[in-house]
Amino acid sequence: MNEGRKVPSSRDLKQWDHQFLWHPFTQMQQWTTEDPVIIVRGEGNELIDISGRRYLDGVSSLWCNVHGHNRAELNHAIESQLGAIAHSTLLGLTHAPAVELAKRLVDVTPSGLSRVFYSDSGATSVEVAIRMALQFWQLMGQPQKTKLASLAEDYHGDTLGAVSVGYSEQFHRFYKAVLPETVRLTPPHVWRWRDWLSETEALERAVGDAQRLLSEHGNQLAALVVEPVMQGAVGMWSQPSGYLRALRELTTEHEVLLVCDEVATGFGRTGTMFASEQEKVLPDLMCLAKGLTGGYLPLAATLTTERVYSAFLGLPDEGRTFYYGHTYTGNPVGCAVALASLDLFDTEHVIEGLAKKIQRLTTQLDSQMKHLRHVADIRQRGLMVGIELARDPATRAPYASDERIGARVTVAARAHNVIIRPLGDVIVLMPPLSIRLGEIDSLVSAVRQAIVSVTET
Repeated sequence: MNEGRKVPSSRDLKQWDHQFLWHPFTQMQQWTTEDPVIIVRGEGNELIDISGRRYLDGVSSLWCNVHGHNRAELNHAIESQLGAIAHSTLLGLTHAPAVELAKRLVDVTPSGLSRVFYSDSGATSVEVAIRMALQFWQLMGQPQKTKLASLAEDYHGDTLGAVSVGYSEQFHRFYKAVLPETVRLTPPHVWRWRDWLSETEALERAVGDAQRLLSEHGNQLAALVVEPVMQGAVGMWSQPSGYLRALRELTTEHEVLLVCDEVATGFGRTGTMFASEQEKVLPDLMCLAKGLTGGYLPLAATLTTERVYSAFLGLPDEGRTFYYGHTYTGNPVGCAVALASLDLFDTEHVIEGLAKKIQRLTTQLDSQMKHLRHVADIRQRGLMVGIELARDPATRAPYASDERIGARVTVAARAHNVIIRPLGDVIVLMPPLSIRLGEIDSLVSAVRQAIVSVTET
């Protein structure tokens, strides 16, 4: 420890942030005109800034915190593992936390997923799934299966493979020329929002679109990648019941692997441990990250079936090996805290306790948000919520982008001691699963006041 190191002041940190740090998904020209909130501690479901002010963490520190901040059980798991070893590679070696966690993940995920491959982030877990799918069909003697399919207006991360199935014109247009061709299925919400269809009508049209595209391209498709039940970062769009099940049936019919990206929807966010459980769907590959470690450390996993895994088996010189991995793949500290997080799910009956919280959130949204002048839509699955703001909800006419309504609501919420983050003009609420009923009331009330102050004054 360097005991002589001077602790920087708040003024120094703000100056250095503007001078040296480049933030993700941030227009830095705008950022350097603002006064940044510097978070120094977390306790329970709250974040604490450098001045001691407390904020309710309304988005789980970017959708990953599960059990609250500074949990003694999770801290202890990390400290204990650090006392043993901080890192050891899985290339040519193994270690106990990675092995035990793999077994635990197989136990808690849908039956039939039997193999676990680690990586470092949500994007890399999707990248792994894509590469596994592409190689699988080559090894199975179907070299023509080189294309991928996904839902239009989706997001699956920012590695190039993940971008290819989750393309956003705003985010990724500069890399479009090097991305592989992807078949885009129109999801149900597009017709519901654009053509004012009922959920039933939108579902029928979306399933018909999927049927047409898989019939046309199925012979060339290696995999369909989808966020089950709720599309997250593209605007919190929920899917009608039956859509994921239909995709599973169609991919099976046309011999296309189904990849369920549960990076955002996994670990209780939608009310069940994994969203795909709600449709009784077994994917061929499942991607996990974010809540995997309780929101403590970067760690991701891609799970697959014995059928997929077996295709990669052979002698070293047969060329069937899956050549992919990262230096910190399966890091022991990350695996140790993930095991402790899964323990908390069991000992605190987290999933069983969600129903009351979800109902409370639904009730509060209905009573406090539904009738606001500029709320065009409220989309909810479990503790995942998107509140769509519009200039004219009756016609769904949006605000101009330069008005930055969503960003302004985010800043306004801080005056009410709540941290949230928008997706354009969609206000996202995704609190830790450990949130208390009274905190749900405070969260919705604060966001309501922020929306009113920005849109009605």
